[in-house]
Formats: sequence, structure tokens, C-alpha cells
Amino acid sequence: MVSVTQQSAAGQKRRGRARAIVLLAAIFLSLGGYGVWRGHAAAAAKSAQPTPKIPVTVATVRKSDFPLYLYGLGTVTPPNSVSISSRVTGVVTQVPVEEGQMVRQGDLLAEIDPRPYQAVLDQAKAKQAEDEATLSNARVVLDRLSTLLKKTFETQQDVDNQQAVVTTTAATIEADKAAVEAAQLNLDFTSITAPLTGKTSFRTIDPGNIVQAGQSPGLFTLVQLQPIYVSFTQPQDEVPAINKVFAAGPVAIDTLGTDMKTVLASGRLEAVQNAVDQASGTISLRATFANQNNALWPGLSVNTRIHIGTMPDAIVVPDEAVQHGPDGLFAYVVGDDGTVRRQTIKAGPSDDGDTVVSDGLNPGQRVVVAGQYRVVDGASVDATPAADAGQPQHVGATQGAAVQTKGRS
Repeated sequence: MVSVTQQSAAGQKRRGRARAIVLLAAIFLSLGGYGVWRGHAAAAAKSAQPTPKIPVTVATVRKSDFPLYLYGLGTVTPPNSVSISSRVTGVVTQVPVEEGQMVRQGDLLAEIDPRPYQAVLDQAKAKQAEDEATLSNARVVLDRLSTLLKKTFETQQDVDNQQAVVTTTAATIEADKAAVEAAQLNLDFTSITAPLTGKTSFRTIDPGNIVQAGQSPGLFTLVQLQPIYVSFTQPQDEVPAINKVFAAGPVAIDTLGTDMKTVLASGRLEAVQNAVDQASGTISLRATFANQNNALWPGLSVNTRIHIGTMPDAIVVPDEAVQHGPDGLFAYVVGDDGTVRRQTIKAGPSDDGDTVVSDGLNPGQRVVVAGQYRVVDGASVDATPAADAGQPQHVGATQGAAVQTKGRS
């Protein structure tokens, strides 16, 4: 049997374990409660902190005159391009110009051996002199026979025959004169001169070679560079606007580089084709440029920009301010309190980094141009003005640079 003492000791052990379990449970509950309290306290502290402002760049909506342009693609063409060929057959004795040299009208380009043609000219002159002497003698004889006829010492038949000799010899002299002129022309043709001021091409014939009259290809190709043409096209829908400005007076036109900003040359619209090309639906135009600096080169492809008008007092914003949404175009407007508001807008032409806004914005308002991807309607922002904010981009019809005018949808 178990003694009373042993039973008492076992009960005490059970009561000790129970107290330990209760104590551990109390400790765990206390730690859990403390953790929950700390979490709520941290959340409360975090919610009490102000929301950081979103950094954005803004520009000021401005009112300015907005130039309107038509853009196209054209090709530089010379007003005159001449293939320089010899008009006589012979040996090339000299070519005093370099390849690619600028020459003036009348400059010597090449020379053909003139000696055979000089000999032909001398022979024609000698023949003319001989026939002139024959004519002089025939006239003397005719005068003598006419005198004798009056004294009945000569017959009328002899006088008439001598008159025929005089007439025939006079006609022969006229032929001799023509032969002399032809020989002189051929001699002159041995000196090949520039028919216009322009630039020579690579030559195809060297000195010492024999050339034929009218030989193809010729010795050079000579192209005129000043002035020079640019031929280009525009869509047929633009014909009314082009005809309107063309009828009003000189139309300014610029040629632009591939970056659509660098102005290569400025000129004026010269002519508009009399019919639309039905195959392409375009109208052909031609412009003239002084090309004093030779910026335009025959065959060069250039972008063209025609000034067709100006929108006075247009509401203008940078292109970056115009955003596309599911409901159309909009812009983020920054209020005086630094809060962003999403504003629906209607946009017009765009050019040179600017867009015309026809509805939705007023001059002086600030619009977000950078940082929009983090902005939502009603957000608080830290607005920094753009470097060129408020500075007009457009400086006139024929100055400055531009990109293609277009409408936004």
C-alpha cells in the first residue's frame, strides 16, 4: 500500500506543474498583447505622418501666335543640266578644267585640234577670193560688150551670155561665203566653252583621245547650282490652302535636314502643277532657292516646310502635357494648393514641340510635363518649373525649326 506521505508528495508535484503551466500561459498572453499594442501604435504613428508629395515638372499654359506649316518630301533639281559634247570630230588637245570645278559661262572646257579646220577655212577663203576675181573680170567683159553692142560691133547674144556668167559667178561667191562661215563655225567649235555657270562632273574623255561630233556620253555634264529648284508634292486635300496663299503673294518655303530642325535653305514657291496626279493623289510643286552657300545639291532629298498661315492668340502647351486616356485627351493641371486635377482637353495642330489646345485650358495655368506616370487625380505634387517654361518656341514663318504639323486625336 502507498503511504499517506507518498500520496501527499505526488499531489504537491501535480499542483506545482499546474502553477507553472498557468504562469507560462500568462507570460505568453502578456507578450502577445504587447506585440499587438506595438503594431497598432506603429500603424497609428504611420498614419499620422503626412503623405510625401510627388515630384513633377510643370510648364505654364501660354497664349501666342502659332504658325501653320505644310510639310513634304522633295528632291533638289538643277534648272539646267547640260551634257558637254564636241560638235566636231578630232583629237582632244587639252582639258583645262578640273573635275568638279565651278566654271563660269564662256570658260574654256576642252579644245579639239583646230589645224584641220583652219585648213578648210583657208581653202574656203581662197576659193571665195578666186571667184571674186572671176566676177570682177566678168563684169569688165560685160561692160565692154555692152559698149560694143551700142556701136553694133557685138551681138545681143554675146552680151546676154556674158551677163549669165556674171550672175553665175556672183551666186558662186555667195556659196563661197557660206562655205567660209561654215568653216569658221567648225573652227570655233574646236574650242568647247561652258554654256552656263555651273559645276562640272567627272570627265569621260582625256587629252589625246579622238572624239566624234555629238558623241555620247559627252566630255562633261555641267549643272547649274545657283539658283536651284526643289520639286516636291503635297496631298490633294491641301490644294485649296496652297492656291489661296500662292495667289496672295510670295510663299515662303524652307528646306530642312533629316532631323526636321536644321534649315538648309530658304526660298519661295515658284509654281504649282496644273493638275493633280490621280495615281498618287498629290499635287506637284516647285520652289526656287538662291543657294548661295551650295547647301542644296542636285539629287539631294530634303524635307520641305511651307508657311500657310498663323493662328493668332492660340492657347499653347508643350507636347508632353497632352496625355491620352480611354475617354480622349487630357492634361494634369496643378492648382495653387499643389493638388493635381485631371482636365479633359481638345487639341489642334502640333508643331515644334508645342500643341494648340482649343478647349479645356486657360493661359497662366500650370500643367504637368514630366512625372505623370506617378500622378493620379487629386494627388499632392512638388512642382518644379521646366527649364524653358513659358518661352515661345515659334519665331516666325521662315525662321527657327519645326517638326511635322499634325492634329491630335
